[in-house]
Amino acid sequence: MSTDDILTLIAGIFLLLGAFLSLAAGVGLVRFHDVPSRLHAATKPQILGLLFVLTAIALEAQSWSTLLAVAPVLVFQMLTAPISAHMVARAGYRTGNLRKDELLVDDLGEAIDRVTRTEDDAVGDMVDPDDPAAASSARPPS
Repeated sequence: MSTDDILTLIAGIFLLLGAFLSLAAGVGLVRFHDVPSRLHAATKPQILGLLFVLTAIALEAQSWSTLLAVAPVLVFQMLTAPISAHMVARAGYRTGNLRKDELLVDDLGEAIDRVTRTEDDAVGDMVDPDDPAAASSARPPS
């Protein structure tokens, strides 16, 4: 077996591993019941699957230009997938699309309560300038 044959075999194995992990991510999206579980299933195997597929492409092509083309794809995916998953999870939490009984620690609930209390206090202190009754009650006594 030559070096090219070995690299082709390794590329084929990596491609199959990447396809399996991408399939696992898709099954996790369908099978799991709430947003945090689905996001975990979608982001973890998807990034590793993409790594395997891009490595297979680079091994099969055996050129620096291909490596320079697939490297930014992996870097941008690794930077954006966790951030977007975090934002979707926060939106899912705020809309109630999760099972609170499965949470061990609810740090986000405390932060949302704190922000909500601060916003309610700020709204309560506001006076409508078009409301004469509110404007007269807001003036200091003379």
